[in-house]
Amino acid sequence: MEQEKKLTEQESLHLITMMINKAKESYHDTGIGAIMWGAVIAICSLVRLSEVQFDYKLPFDIYLLTLVAIIPQIFISIKEKKERKVKSYDDAYMDYLWLGFGISIFLLIHISNNIFGEWGSWANEYRNITGKPVIFRFSEYVAPLFLMLYGMPTFVTGAACKFKPMLWGGIFCWICCIIAIYTSIKIDLLLTAASAILAWLVPGIIMEKEYRSYKKEQAQLNV
Repeated sequence: MEQEKKLTEQESLHLITMMINKAKESYHDTGIGAIMWGAVIAICSLVRLSEVQFDYKLPFDIYLLTLVAIIPQIFISIKEKKERKVKSYDDAYMDYLWLGFGISIFLLIHISNNIFGEWGSWANEYRNITGKPVIFRFSEYVAPLFLMLYGMPTFVTGAACKFKPMLWGGIFCWICCIIAIYTSIKIDLLLTAASAILAWLVPGIIMEKEYRSYKKEQAQLNV
């Protein structure tokens, strides 16, 4: 009986291993979401840099594009989930990780906007009383906070999925975060654009190519 029980345990472990490997092999991210967000954040940052550099203002806040991008992201996520034959054991964790990231970004934007409002009123009052401008600018320290958040889910996803382009992209975001503390807002915007490109756009393109290659192989096998 003991020998039979031991054999059963081995068979169970083997079955579990096969299921996990099958799930991993069946999961292929299209990379479309990463491409879209990398492009959107890079464009927003570069347009904002253009506004600062050439001293003009668009009739709307360019970063509103990030809110508009949520709509296609929902459809992309639904489509990708339908195309997955097997749900990977770590899919749920990744979904919650990026959901938490999105919520954190929203909260950071809300907090920053409120601080800007309070800080602007205080700075004007200080200038009226003393006749001196306020040297400290809160806007100089916003970019490092966003870059810090950008790096977290990117690094974790790259490490968990063993996808080096995204892993190094997350590390690059953190390096830019440190640099942005000591640089002007113009450099901060360039660093943000570069981070979006290296952390999301480039890895997304790589994932999309791998996904197309995988679909092509699957089509040939089914012929």
